[in-house]
Amino acid sequence: MASSLVFSSPASSFISNKKDLGFSAFPSTSQFAIHKFKKQVSKKIVSVMAPQQSERKPATTGSVKTGMTMTEKILARASEKPQLRPGDNVWVNVDILMTHDVCGPGSIGIFKKEFGENAKVWDREQIVIIPDHYIFTSDERANRNVDILRDFCTEQNIKYFYDIKDLSNFKANLDYKGVCHVALAQEGHCRPGEVLLGTDSHTCTAGAFGQFATGIGNTDAGFVLGTGKLLLKVPQTLRFVMDGEMPHYLLAKDLILQIIGEISVAGATYKSMEFVGTVVESLNMEERMTLCNMVVEAGGKNGVVPADSTTFKYLEDKTSVPYEPVYSDAQASFLSEYIFDISKLEPLVAKPHSPDNRALARECKDVKIDRVYIGSCTGGKTEDFLAAAKVFLASGKKVKVPTFLVPATQKVWIDIYTLPVPGSGGKTCFQIFEEAGCDTPASPSCGACLGGPKDTYARMNEPKVCVSTTNRNFPGRMGHKEGQIYLASPYTAAASALTGYVTDPREFLQ
Repeated sequence: MASSLVFSSPASSFISNKKDLGFSAFPSTSQFAIHKFKKQVSKKIVSVMAPQQSERKPATTGSVKTGMTMTEKILARASEKPQLRPGDNVWVNVDILMTHDVCGPGSIGIFKKEFGENAKVWDREQIVIIPDHYIFTSDERANRNVDILRDFCTEQNIKYFYDIKDLSNFKANLDYKGVCHVALAQEGHCRPGEVLLGTDSHTCTAGAFGQFATGIGNTDAGFVLGTGKLLLKVPQTLRFVMDGEMPHYLLAKDLILQIIGEISVAGATYKSMEFVGTVVESLNMEERMTLCNMVVEAGGKNGVVPADSTTFKYLEDKTSVPYEPVYSDAQASFLSEYIFDISKLEPLVAKPHSPDNRALARECKDVKIDRVYIGSCTGGKTEDFLAAAKVFLASGKKVKVPTFLVPATQKVWIDIYTLPVPGSGGKTCFQIFEEAGCDTPASPSCGACLGGPKDTYARMNEPKVCVSTTNRNFPGRMGHKEGQIYLASPYTAAASALTGYVTDPREFLQ
């Protein structure tokens, strides 16, 4: 008999009809249930933490192929191994290496130190360099970082360098894109079955395309620049099954905040997080990117969503490079499996100062806020702005606090000004934002998500309270160390802007 954990609110317990399962209830803040299935047999539940797994014994009948997870299969292919299991250390061939203006100069410095001043990179067409973090600033050191990238890309003839020279008018820079994780997808660098490494912890975003994507440090990146390889340990996999009907007032941000709230910011440390189920299948690519984007906030090594028709359609006009998706075997071994009925979930926030400090949005209705920030790789995509516009449109009201809009990329900025919002009679996001009294959409970049130089647009230079669609709310993350950040979906962020308090979007989305 498999053991399971059921989390539900004292007021409303919900348990799926599962045969021959032992149940134990734990209080939670939401009217929501989660079943956690362990591979070990146990009749007594003594902890919500995963028990130690017994060491898997080697086969005694020779070479016997066992089932593999998606992540194991991708790494097996990339390391030219027929079989891998968690804990194996393998040299992996890298398909794409991405770096940006914050970590690029350091990675380049290590590359030159270790391989030589005149060394050439392993492949100029498999390196993607994207300035995006500290761009629209007068800070000389930040500007110099971009200069270093430009010099290196010229020297190495890097094919994919998305440069920016005119900081006064981003539109004059035809090559400039914006936030690296969104630009990677839009420019066709994300492909199923591949290995994508980047010098940014949120590189895991690309796992939405059914690939292995993770962040690495400057030293590792310097090595990859010269060799195209990296030694990686194969992670164990946690599987998250999300079924049920997705309520119209929820977004992927609510789903990942729920998961992080359940397992904690350390709950997936060096684990792969695989997302499946009818709800995941119903999400568009940008929402899947949101889901995978924040696995690192749970300590995850990577997040991954199986590629399907939604993935293939998104990629149709973005890449001509052939790719081969992989899927977990039916007999694959997962460290733990969590099953969610999403129909029971309510809009969530993560209160200061941790992404796992989960609470229902309605429980925070007395929290007065000073501002709202909609942007970043997590919450600054086209679909995020369409979602925010939907709330503003439904309310017909004006915002009560400054509301900052920072598109992730140039394409998102264009979409804000050109795409009609469904049900608006042809109005664009910009028209709706303008009517609601929001700030004019800013130049595309990472913006104030990670603070940055003091002249960064929308940076918290004073101890304000902010509802943000970003990914982290640690002290000082968006600027001032005494600032308070409530992480939320674009729906919840827009609703909160309209009231001046943390607000459940159901107040406007009936």
